[in-house]
Amino acid sequence: MIVTSRDGNSHNVVVDAGLSVMEVIRNAGFDDLLALCGGCCSCATCHVHVDEGWLGRLPPMTSDEDELLNSSGDRNGTSRLACQVIFTDDLDGLPVRIAEAG
Repeated sequence: MIVTSRDGNSHNVVVDAGLSVMEVIRNAGFDDLLALCGGCCSCATCHVHVDEGWLGRLPPMTSDEDELLNSSGDRNGTSRLACQVIFTDDLDGLPVRIAEAG
């Protein structure tokens, strides 16, 4: 997976299938991604932007995720909560950018 932090630097991260994208980013030591609720889909602090070309490979967004993303000032058409995307082999190479806070 390719993770771009808020400072614009991109990093290749080795991923084990079965983890959420949030867990992968957190485990790799990115301080930009707070993930305050720990992956329970009850906050929006794991907000990421997924490369547009990859959106069709992701599971559909739930209404809970959609509602939480509405509270983010940095939401756009590529927004997802990283805790709601489980990494699979089909997502090898997935590029994400950690969203701005707020």
